[in-house]
Amino acid sequence: MPQTADPDGPIRVFLLDDHEVVRRGLRDLLDAESDLEVVGEAANAREAIARAPAVRPRVAVLDVRLGSSGDGGDHEGIEVCRELRARLPDLACLMLTSFDDDEALFDAIMAGAAGYVLKQINGSDLVSAVRTVADGRSMLDPGATARVMARLRGPAPSGPVELENLSPREREILQLIGDGLTNRQIAERLFLAEKTVKNRISSILSKLGVGRRIQAAVIAERIKERETGQ
Repeated sequence: MPQTADPDGPIRVFLLDDHEVVRRGLRDLLDAESDLEVVGEAANAREAIARAPAVRPRVAVLDVRLGSSGDGGDHEGIEVCRELRARLPDLACLMLTSFDDDEALFDAIMAGAAGYVLKQINGSDLVSAVRTVADGRSMLDPGATARVMARLRGPAPSGPVELENLSPREREILQLIGDGLTNRQIAERLFLAEKTVKNRISSILSKLGVGRRIQAAVIAERIKERETGQ
């Protein structure tokens, strides 16, 4: 039977990496923090998809490349992200990789990843990244964000296709998502209950046909650029 996560307890974290030493190091690092708890781990995609839903993690730290392939084409961890997000919509996936790979970065965001960091990151920054995505925020450095924007920008559409199904209030919230505000900050800005904001964002994501707020933020950025004449 799946375990029930305590919303007031530590942030529940699941680990996926095909190297046992790396998993052990991550577990020791995260478990040393009083507000973090590693509740499960896996060495391959099959194990991750089977085990993670049962332990109800809030954050999954996923290695982008699994197995011994050295050709740069193995992004199996991203497929795990996509599958787990389909089963656990509230799960925040933090992708961990040894390579600065624009293609993997783009694919990870489109799969619904909340963050993407290199394994060269120091321990305290990784802990901070886990907390950041657990809080519903994205974890992408400015350079990575710029590259994704360039990849997605393309020709501007002839009309505001992304907005046609959104209410004025939803458009306002989408703009604030694009500005990087959290649910709480949006609620305070618009004098709404935080739960109302969360429900509105779920509606926005559904209408835009995306799975995570970071994808909505990309759309908001494209709209802003279009409206400013770029």
